[in-house]
Amino acid sequence: MNTHLTYLMILAASLAGPLLLSFDKKVAFYKHWKALFMAMILPALFYIIWDSFFIARGVWSFNEAYITGIRLYNVPLEEVLFFFVVPYCCVFIYACVRAYFPRLGNTANGDRYLMMLAVVLLAVGLYFSARHYTSWTFVLNAVCISLLILFRSYFRSFNAMAFLFSFAIILLPFLAVNGLLTAIPVVLYNDAENLGLRIYTIPVEDVFYGMLLIFLNIVFYEKLLKRN
Repeated sequence: MNTHLTYLMILAASLAGPLLLSFDKKVAFYKHWKALFMAMILPALFYIIWDSFFIARGVWSFNEAYITGIRLYNVPLEEVLFFFVVPYCCVFIYACVRAYFPRLGNTANGDRYLMMLAVVLLAVGLYFSARHYTSWTFVLNAVCISLLILFRSYFRSFNAMAFLFSFAIILLPFLAVNGLLTAIPVVLYNDAENLGLRIYTIPVEDVFYGMLLIFLNIVFYEKLLKRN
C-alpha cells in the first residue's frame, strides 16, 4: 500500500456515505448542491489562509509519509480538500436533521446557548492568548457567533437549535476522522501552541476548530437556500 495516499483515502472514505445518501428521497440533498458549493467557498478560503499561517508559524505540520506532497503554497492538497469534504458531510447531517426533525424550532434558547458558549470561549481564548491554536480558535468562534446574533435579522434562516443538535451528532464521525489523522499521525501538533488537553489523540481545540468550520458553512448554506 502507498502510504502517501493515506490522508486522501481517509477523506474518500468519509465522503462516500454522505455522497451516496444525498439521493435519499426525504432529504434530497443533491437538490441543494448549488447552495452548498457556493456556501463552501468563503469558509474554505478563510481556512486555507488560516492553515497556511499556522503551518508557517509551526503551530502544526503534516507527516510527509502520509500525504502526496502536492501543495497549494505550503498547504497539502489533502488539507485543502478537507475544507470541502468535511463541510459536505456535516451539512448533509444538518440537512437530515432538518428533514427528519422539522419541529426542531429555531427558538431563542438556541441563540442563548450559542452566546453562552461564545462568552466562555472568548474568556478562555483571551486568557490563553500566548497559545495560538487555543486563542485563535476560541476567539474566532466567539466573534463569529456574536456577529450572527448581532445581525440576526439578516440570518433569520439559521436554526440555532438544529445546528447545536446536528453538531452533537457530527461530533462522533468528526472525532473518528480526526482520531485517525492524529493517531497515525498524519497531522502533528506543537503542544506549546495548545492547551495540551486531548480527547484520545485529538487536541480539544480541534472540536472548536471544526465547530467554526461547520458553523460558517451552515450559516451561508441556509442564507443561500433562502429557507422561510
